[in-house]
Order: sequence, then structure tokens, then C-alpha cells
Amino acid sequence: MLIKIKKGWELPESSVTSESTFLNRRRLIKGLAAGPILAATAGLVSGCDGESTQTAQAASDDSVEQDPSAKLYPVQRNLRYRLDRDETSEELATTYNNYYEFGSSKNIWQKAQALSIRPWTVKIDGMVEAPMEIGIDDLLAKVPLEERVYRHRCVEAWSMAVPYSGFPLKALVDLARPLGSAKYLKMVTFQDDSVASGQKASWYPWPYVEGLTIEEATNELAFIATGLYGKPIPKQNGAPLRLAVPWKYGFKHVKGIVQFEFTDKRPVSFWEEIQSSEYGFWANVNPEVSHPRWSQASERVLGLDERVPTLLYNGYGEFVADLYSGMKGERLFI
Repeated sequence: MLIKIKKGWELPESSVTSESTFLNRRRLIKGLAAGPILAATAGLVSGCDGESTQTAQAASDDSVEQDPSAKLYPVQRNLRYRLDRDETSEELATTYNNYYEFGSSKNIWQKAQALSIRPWTVKIDGMVEAPMEIGIDDLLAKVPLEERVYRHRCVEAWSMAVPYSGFPLKALVDLARPLGSAKYLKMVTFQDDSVASGQKASWYPWPYVEGLTIEEATNELAFIATGLYGKPIPKQNGAPLRLAVPWKYGFKHVKGIVQFEFTDKRPVSFWEEIQSSEYGFWANVNPEVSHPRWSQASERVLGLDERVPTLLYNGYGEFVADLYSGMKGERLFI
């Protein structure tokens, strides 16, 4: 007799929160009332002033109308990636954001609307068989789109759970056909301080850079998000392309990507360059390894009045733990 043992992250489809539930405004109000939880470095200042989420929703709807990819959504949900918690409300997930290109507070969604996402050209270069530049809509026509509900864990010890639409990062790696000598994938965000005023801050090493090993980039969890809540992803959440690697802290999830470079040299990430003693290259979630100035043992779930225990690899260990076997000399966490 075959006995199926459910994975730790699995729930029946009936347990997936309906759209009407995650749009519940009372949960939003509770989340906003919780306010900031940390006063971190100059680069990690939390804040949420309760601006009108109805206005944010209107801005999101306007962006959808102007986005030629809107007709592609919603896409089919991949039920392999179920969660043990409710989805965060759309209003809260789209108004409580880190995006330092537009400022260091959480309420940057209005400023982010200045970013033009058409035309948007993506460069794929470095150690590849055929370097290319491709428009975002042409890229979307070449990759399989699906929806995945992922946990998102910020290094500031707050978290959310959101339905991303997009494609496996491996699909882009396969499209690029990297050489065997390529060991890392470097990702670079846009740079335009005429619309992104945060990039005028000269003490930051612009543009924002992040990186993964090729093994991480081709892991089944690594995802390029192009949509959110069944629509094109809003500008404040990283439109038109952002990385989602749910076993890593949120600062690894580079937004507004314009370049994928395959290289044999490990990239120095944005926050690693600023403060390498606190923000390393790997940044895998681990409740037992504290940030130098606060604990990572628990997290505040946006929209709730409670903290919950943080899980190793953010609960995705069975997918990714093998990537790091035999690496005891590396600072894999934080």
C-alpha cells in the first residue's frame, strides 16, 4: 500500500485563501496599525504612514490598462507551491515595499509610478553562446508563464505571502545557453535618477546588483516574477521583471532587472558592498543566525497582530538544502 506523506508546505486546495479574503480591508488596517518594527541601518529604515490604499489600487489598475502584457494574466496556478498561511492582502503587499531606488521608506509606491516600463530592453550577456538584447514583450512570448504562491521573508523580520506570476529562472538560463565556464548569474537593475530619486544618493553603489550561483539560478524555486495577484506586477513591486527566491532574504530579490550577465566571478551584491559584515552574498533564511542587531528567530506577518516562528530556508529546505552541502566555510546566512 502506498502511503503519501504530505510535505511541510502542502495544504489542500480548499485551504488556499480566496480573493475575497485577501482583499479584506480589516486585515489591512490591522497590518498598517502594527507600524514599523525596526530601526536598522541608514539603508534599512522601516516606515508605513497609512496612505490611502484605494489610491494605490487605482494606480495599479491604471498601470494594468497601459501594460500590453495585461492580456496574458491571470495564468494558471502551480499547486506544487502551496503555503501554510493565508495570502497577504493585495493592498498591503503593494503599498508596503522596499525599493531604495525610490527612497528608504516603505511608502514609495507613488514615486515608483514615474518609472516607464515600455519600452524595456533586457540584456543577456557575458559567458553565453549568443549575447542578446530582447524587449520585455518578446521575452514573455518565449517563456512559460504560471502562478506560484510564495512566502517572502524580509531581513527586517517581517514577512508576507503573495501570488507571483512569471516563469522559472531556469527558462531564461536555457534561453541564454551559458558556457560551461559560467559559474554565476549577475542581475542588474535599471539606473535613471531622473525618475528614481533614490539613485541620487551617492553613498549607495548604484545600480542595484544581485547574484546567484548557476545551481541556485536553475533550482526549481528560482522565479522571475512578471505579475502579481493575477495582473502585471506593479511598478513598486519590481515591474516588469523581479527576482523571487523565497528561501533567501528579501534584499536578494532584485527589482526592475535590465541585465542578466553570466560570469565566472562571484558578483558583489548591493548590500554586501555597503556592509559585508551584515549582508552577505548567500543570505539564506535561518532563524538560528541573528542579524548583528536583531534576532531572526521570529517574524511579523503583514496583516496580522502576531509574530510567528521563522523557518529554516523560509520553509523551503527540502527544495534547496542540498545546494549548500559541504559549504561549512561559507557564511550562508545573512
